[in-house]
Amino acid sequence: MKALLLSWQLWALLSAAFAALTAIFAKVGIENVNSDFATFIRTIVILCALGAILVGTGQWQPLGSVSGRSYLFLVLSGLATGGSWVCYFRALKLGDAARVAPIDKLSVVLVALFSVAFLGERLTPPNWLGVAFIAAGAVLVAYKG
Repeated sequence: MKALLLSWQLWALLSAAFAALTAIFAKVGIENVNSDFATFIRTIVILCALGAILVGTGQWQPLGSVSGRSYLFLVLSGLATGGSWVCYFRALKLGDAARVAPIDKLSVVLVALFSVAFLGERLTPPNWLGVAFIAAGAVLVAYKG
């Protein structure tokens, strides 16, 4: 069981499941709410829940233990996350969840491209084929014909 809990694959699948629930719950939740205000409420819930998890599991660490470089990139990541959430909720407000979510998941394709361009990671031909399939699949699921 411990090996399973240390498996990145398990956590990635759980992330996907929670992301799917996020789209469904958000689509219902923003029905009569401004999308930016809905994002604000969601952010408060996340902040409180994660704070409780950190304290409850003893994982809180002193703010001074984080390097300046880490702070810079975590702040940039936070800004990117905020931008993503604002855009995602606005898209959900305007469109169908079944079409918005696949386009949002084009982030998988962009991560592959950015990781090669900026992090020097390498993808094999089968990896690139998978990236192409993800892109094609997202477009086909989002297509309204």
